[in-house]
Amino acid sequence: MKENKSRGVYDTSIGGTRITSVVTKIIIIFTVFILISNLTSNYINLTFNRAEMIRLMQQMLGKDLKDTYQFCNNQYEIYNYNDDLKGSVEAIENKGLHEFKNKKSVLLGVKPDGSFLFQAARSEKAAKFTDVDTMTLLEQNRVGNVTEGLLNFRYHDEKYFGIYKYNSKWNAYIIRAEELDEFYSESSVIFRNISLIILLITAASAIVGVYVLRYMLRFIRIITTEIMRMVSTQQLSVIDLKGAPNDDISFLGFAFNSLASTINNLLTIFRKFANKDVVIKAYEEREVRLEGTQKELTIMFSDIKSFTFITETLGADIIKLLNMHYDRAIRDIHNHDGLVGSIIGDALLAVFGALDEYEGDEAKNKSLQAIQSAYNLQDIAQKLREEMTRKRKELERSKGGITGEEEKVYQAVLLEIGVGIDGGNVFYGNIGSYVRMTNTVIGDNVNAASRLEGLTRVYKVPVICSEFVKNDIDTNVDKSGVRFVEIDTVQVKGKTKGTKIYWPVLESEIGRKMDQDINTFADGLASYYRGEWTAAGKQFRKSTLTVSQVMYERVKDTKPPHNWNGVWEMKTK
Repeated sequence: MKENKSRGVYDTSIGGTRITSVVTKIIIIFTVFILISNLTSNYINLTFNRAEMIRLMQQMLGKDLKDTYQFCNNQYEIYNYNDDLKGSVEAIENKGLHEFKNKKSVLLGVKPDGSFLFQAARSEKAAKFTDVDTMTLLEQNRVGNVTEGLLNFRYHDEKYFGIYKYNSKWNAYIIRAEELDEFYSESSVIFRNISLIILLITAASAIVGVYVLRYMLRFIRIITTEIMRMVSTQQLSVIDLKGAPNDDISFLGFAFNSLASTINNLLTIFRKFANKDVVIKAYEEREVRLEGTQKELTIMFSDIKSFTFITETLGADIIKLLNMHYDRAIRDIHNHDGLVGSIIGDALLAVFGALDEYEGDEAKNKSLQAIQSAYNLQDIAQKLREEMTRKRKELERSKGGITGEEEKVYQAVLLEIGVGIDGGNVFYGNIGSYVRMTNTVIGDNVNAASRLEGLTRVYKVPVICSEFVKNDIDTNVDKSGVRFVEIDTVQVKGKTKGTKIYWPVLESEIGRKMDQDINTFADGLASYYRGEWTAAGKQFRKSTLTVSQVMYERVKDTKPPHNWNGVWEMKTK
């Protein structure tokens, strides 16, 4: 929700829709009416004045044309006498220029073929009269014995109005005209100045009206502002109506307050049991429907290792430990715009990219957010282990040692997690019935993320992702800060094809030694794919990476399987 407080007017924006206060509406409506009335009156006055100005100008142009027409006849006689066409034309042009009052005034002598007999104008002379429609009209009028009249035409791509008369001696149309915009310029300035004065007076009146109406309707503003804030935050509270008058507006506020407590409790419960996108959509559409769509999402699957041992050791206290871990983990997932799809004991499923259409943030990459969250989950588990280690040391200091049972409990609370990340087109939406429904994600990529998490135990790395995740980041993110280390091509249980798996390593964690180890491991992996396991083993042994040692144990003292194609088949999930 955005609020704009200007001169006592509150305007609120929620989800891109502006909610305007009653005070604002009243001021706007009256201001618009006043402006329309005054500006319309000013424009009508301008129109009548311009019509009168054109009438007077036409009279003046008619007088100028009459004198010019007679002057042209005289020059024609002089031309017949001395055969000096150029001198006669220049005399006509000079007479016209001498009588002009405006910069764009023109006196034209146009032949029926469009050529100019003379051009009296302060601008550059045109090669030909290019207004073909006007020329055609003049010729049609002359055929109909109409040899003079009013005229609108274009000259130098500008609009002109004037008066013309055909001169049979010169066989030319003599046109006296003024450029329309130049003629109207003074009246336009007057219209602008008067309009500015109207605007200033109206603005001053509106400002005064704002303060008066704001005081009269102040509790409408208070109630509306509070309700809009509650709608935006989805948390109800009691509106402070201290000092409210005894009227129907105050009664509306009191009635709202009586419902706030109950509704707030229901809304709080709903937000805790539903994902953010479901809450947003329910708010926008006022209902939750059984529906879903195909979406390209990134799926992150996290699982707690040795969960059976932890459960057997802690018993019912496992709930406290899980809540301690999940509280921090889920908060971090939400901070990376992820949504928790499900929590099943030791396993947590989250999706990334589902909020883009609601929050409109295309700059964030769903796969990169998943990887960043995955490593934060590892940090959360590490901090929890450090916290438990600190408590053990405190217990040892206070008691002088711990019992075997306490040592077993300590080992149980040292949570370690693995994270698998995959992505692609999945079904995302609500399933179930209108009696009981749940928000879920369904697709082969969901199962694949679970399989990748299981492989973290095999390859001894904290996070494993698919080629989809790698390509999504490499294609769409510049300087992601993640380096993808290919660790194997595997065929997981239940699949018929092999897929490449990657260990996404944060570049901030890669030093010179680790960089060398990664490159050495890559050389060994290339030999491994070619079936050169002896050479691969030598390279794997040189690298100190844990995953390299895993691969070394696989290839040492053995040969690749028959018909080796570089794909390692997993026998277990």
